[in-house]
Amino acid sequence: MVRAYEPSDLSAVMQIWLETNIQAHPFIPEEYWRGNYEWVKGMIPQAELYVFCAEGASESLGFIGLDGEEIEGIFVRGSAQSRGVGKQLLDHVKNLKPHLTLHVYQKNERALHFYQREGFSIQKCMADPDTGEAEFLMGWA
Repeated sequence: MVRAYEPSDLSAVMQIWLETNIQAHPFIPEEYWRGNYEWVKGMIPQAELYVFCAEGASESLGFIGLDGEEIEGIFVRGSAQSRGVGKQLLDHVKNLKPHLTLHVYQKNERALHFYQREGFSIQKCMADPDTGEAEFLMGWA
């Protein structure tokens, strides 16, 4: 079930954010994610977030963050990946927004294929100014 973020979700959301980023981006030093943890934690309450919880459970299995029509990220607990959680989160925001954009690292092939399968197309190739890693700007309408 997808629902709006609540302040009580913060701890679980941040745990998922950190673990998923470290796991999905082995080409970026772990220290980068740990060093940005507090900054992201401070930004979470300002973002438009939706969390996914299994039926009858209170534990968050994943979340999606938005800034307007830009997806800041979809994050799913490792144990819940490849079970449709990310797709349900993405479908939820597709029903709310007529257009969506996002950035994805080129080396994150799993995420790149997921977004392409879900109708996103590559609009631009660029470099992430924070990490120097090549990334794609992708869009959906």
